[in-house]
Amino acid sequence: MILVFALAAVLCLRMFVWSDTASERGADRDMAVLRVQSAAELIKSEGKSGCGEAEALKAVSSLLGGSYTDGEGFTVGYGSDWNAAEGDAEYVLKASPKNSETKGLAEATVGVYGTDGEALFEITVAWQKGAD
Repeated sequence: MILVFALAAVLCLRMFVWSDTASERGADRDMAVLRVQSAAELIKSEGKSGCGEAEALKAVSSLLGGSYTDGEGFTVGYGSDWNAAEGDAEYVLKASPKNSETKGLAEATVGVYGTDGEALFEITVAWQKGAD
């Protein structure tokens, strides 16, 4: 009988650990969705003036405190508490320009990635740009 209760206790403990891990992953994904959505809305807002991908991404990079690289977009690092992190970031928000197949439409890919490079959440944002 003691062996049966011990096995049941071990299985229950494993399920509690698994559910805690799944809960943390879900919370991280939720925060990633919020960060990506906020960045996408800022990019669309900057793009309302009719600017292209590079100009909009550069402006949003300065708003979010990120580092901008010409042709590649910007990155913003976040720590495990989802506050901005300068050095060792656990999560990275990346926004990069995307070549649009539609004339007059600017596009960018925005996503949050973990340290392993796996995407927690990623979307494509589009806006109308001014006439060339």
